[in-house]
Amino acid sequence: MMDALSVVTQLRDLASEPQNREAIVQDQGCLPGLVLFLDHKDPKVLFATLQTLRYLAESPRNINTMKNELGMMVSLETLIERTGMTTDITDLAKEVYGVLSPQTQRPACQTPEQQKRKNKPQFFINSSNKKAKSVTLHIQGLDGADQRGVCEEALLRVKGVISFTFQMALKRCTVRIRADLPTESLATAIAATKVLSAKQVLKNENGEEVLIPLNTSGSKVEENSHLPDYLPEDESPEKELDRAVSRTGAKQDTGGSWLNTAASFLTKTFYW
Repeated sequence: MMDALSVVTQLRDLASEPQNREAIVQDQGCLPGLVLFLDHKDPKVLFATLQTLRYLAESPRNINTMKNELGMMVSLETLIERTGMTTDITDLAKEVYGVLSPQTQRPACQTPEQQKRKNKPQFFINSSNKKAKSVTLHIQGLDGADQRGVCEEALLRVKGVISFTFQMALKRCTVRIRADLPTESLATAIAATKVLSAKQVLKNENGEEVLIPLNTSGSKVEENSHLPDYLPEDESPEKELDRAVSRTGAKQDTGGSWLNTAASFLTKTFYW
């Protein structure tokens, strides 16, 4: 079972690798979760959160997104002024705040060593891989955390599901699946919950979003023998620095989906 400290510690380790930083910031769940952790009572969680933010702020492209994240600057200010904090926490909070503040932003220049690090082998998933596809579903009945949990369990049981993220306000779920997995299999698995149903979100010729009903009567769902059964790293896709990031050195690890799991843990704390 994941707890706050283990999540933020592993996220910090991911952020320590320059090639992971932009993907973490672009993920829907990670930044809001880190902001939430800035109000945590455990000093270890606070310090690891600040270390993570400091790593992420090393990428110039992340600065605007981070400083404009709802609650980020206010939470840092509050933490700086909070009494009873150790010097390490206060000083690091001031440093992160200073890096994100407009007046102290530094030009994006690179030393030879930084350029060398940039040219290190990338741990992002190969974007040329065509073995997977993304499907966006509108899920009727996705009204809260309980229903989200039911949907997660249903999707995790479908063999061929790689990862998924939720947009609770829109009642949507974007699912990454094997290219040979019929979309109807997802709808069938969701319908089997008896409390949820799914339609596919597509764009018509005018660029307008439409909801397409999916046949669930004749679709056979092949279930995983264990959970979760994500694709190994070399079979997972990436699209525009996607959310699937692997832990450093985890070449034979199925940890390519770890960031999605962490984001899910983080977002569950503020999706009520």
